[in-house]
Amino acid sequence: MDTLAQPLSMLPELLGGHLRLSLGAMACGLLIALPLGILAARNRIIAGPSLAIAGIFQTIPALALLALMVPLLGGRIGFLPAFAALTLYAILPVLRNTIVGLRSVSPVVREAARGVGMTQVQSLVRVELPLALPTIMAGIRTASVWVIGAATLATPVGAASLGNYIFSGLQTRNWTLVIFGCVAAALSALIIDALLKLMESAAARRHAGRALLAGAGLAVITALALVPAGLLAGRTDARDARAASDAAASGFGGEPVVIGAKAFTEQYILAGLMESVLADAGALVRRRDNLGSTVAFDALVTGEIDVYVDYSGTLWATIMAREDMPPRPVMLAEITSWMWSRHNVLVLGALGFENAYGIAVSRDEAERHSLSRIGDLAGLPDLSIGADSEFFARSEWISLRDIYALQAARTRAMDSTFMYGAVRDGEVSAITAYTTDGRISAFDLVILDDPSAILPPYDALVLISPAALQRPAIIRALAPLLGAIDAQTMREANAVVDLERRPVDEAVLQLRETLALPPS
Repeated sequence: MDTLAQPLSMLPELLGGHLRLSLGAMACGLLIALPLGILAARNRIIAGPSLAIAGIFQTIPALALLALMVPLLGGRIGFLPAFAALTLYAILPVLRNTIVGLRSVSPVVREAARGVGMTQVQSLVRVELPLALPTIMAGIRTASVWVIGAATLATPVGAASLGNYIFSGLQTRNWTLVIFGCVAAALSALIIDALLKLMESAAARRHAGRALLAGAGLAVITALALVPAGLLAGRTDARDARAASDAAASGFGGEPVVIGAKAFTEQYILAGLMESVLADAGALVRRRDNLGSTVAFDALVTGEIDVYVDYSGTLWATIMAREDMPPRPVMLAEITSWMWSRHNVLVLGALGFENAYGIAVSRDEAERHSLSRIGDLAGLPDLSIGADSEFFARSEWISLRDIYALQAARTRAMDSTFMYGAVRDGEVSAITAYTTDGRISAFDLVILDDPSAILPPYDALVLISPAALQRPAIIRALAPLLGAIDAQTMREANAVVDLERRPVDEAVLQLRETLALPPS
């Protein structure tokens, strides 16, 4: 029960968010697909293009569709982009089954309806739709399972869902969180599918009692999806009012300071550190974790988040799309200038360490093949390199490959959680390790030299949104962190989570103690 205490405490918020997102997207999808399906069943000119367009949305991977919604909606993160993507994802099964169901109604039945004096609308409502309802319900069941499952992927765009368990657990190697999130999502899908199956059976057998029971069950779930937010608001309104008043008095403007974080251990720790420091200064703080790199930056520019930590190499290559490699001081100066002139984003400063990419191999492999520089990898038979999926899309990988003659290498994109074990166990020849990761020393890995200096610096920088600049108390509270964290300190904090399997809060506490910050 102690192990389950953390996930259970998060369940009302995350399950409520997941159900609101899933049920809302399904409802909107039905409002689009059912009328369109009725029109398309009678008009083949409409049917072809509508099915083709819905099919295109369905073939786009759910995570990609969710991510695309962020720039399409002007950098908005959270519920709206996830809702829009999942609505599109829900349309095809309902649309297709509505068309199939209505077209399967015998022409003889339609003629009989007209023969007794029914209008076309009356025939549709009283005869055709009831006969097609079992087929339509099958499509709704399929769509509901798809949407509930895909909603777990809404976490990287900042929407609260059961995916928060999975993404956070995966990055911190907390398998209890991963399993808990998977089981909760699966149970949600199974319960809703069972209720829809009961409704489908009621439609097929014209059984009003079953239909009422299924409808009541869905109504209860919908109500429960709304209850957690209401209960939490009722329970925290007074506390939040006091906190907002205190924040206003402290110069934070009475509004929450929203901290963003990407989906890996170090980001969780740094976000937790900033949260504790801001809370100590009197701010009301909110978190948006597990954001993608470009999603986090877009959210900062639009004011969806107020502050987050990013890395100079990521900003240089991914956000600014620069391929040249100037010296570190020049790069930092150009990043600072570009952020301010293009987006009114303030680079508050560097935290004092860099978390760079380094090409790592096991010590046994390094000694066996006399590996000391990246170029030495070119001589390895069956060379394979593992990295996070983002790395192989970066310009520095293209430069590494070409300059160090690594064209023959097989690239294996994987989650960073599994990279270190993969190279230790010989599953890959080398990986792109993060230099502040404690698993480098724990797994006895060797970082190869980069004599051509292809890999850029990755200094950890605190970025402040244009909106947050109106609240100088944020800058005053975070300023003491600048230059205060060296690489070894960060490596030890990461190891608390990645190696010792302790909670992120304990790593934050250790970091505070190292920095001689008073207990929060």
